[in-house]
Amino acid sequence: MPYRPRRKSAGYTGPGPDKRDPQALSVLLAKLLKDRGWQQPAAHHGVFGRWEAIVGAEIAAHCRPVSLAETELVIEAESTAWATQLRLFQGTILKKIAEDIGHGLVTRVRVHGPTQTRRNLGPRRVRFPGSRDTYG
Repeated sequence: MPYRPRRKSAGYTGPGPDKRDPQALSVLLAKLLKDRGWQQPAAHHGVFGRWEAIVGAEIAAHCRPVSLAETELVIEAESTAWATQLRLFQGTILKKIAEDIGHGLVTRVRVHGPTQTRRNLGPRRVRFPGSRDTYG
């Protein structure tokens, strides 16, 4: 039998932590986000994913975030009354987002009420002049 030299072992693996040990998924995801430059988009999506936890269940039941462009968050309320209330709570909402997601991510909140449905659907329709809120 021919003589084969022994391979050098890669190192002693004992009961302590080693760089070859399996890594936690949270550590790997954080490294991936940092390497790819996805930290800002991930934080933006965190606002949408954690909306109920950020503003609370009662407020989240009456509004939803629509878009987040640059640092402006657009919120759509279910009624004009809720839109008015949310405009009064803009400072509180900004503070809660900063505490939960991070400072500087959202610097401005724009709130609008519900949007009207389009009534001009279908091939046969009558076009009315005006905004349909008056008879004149």
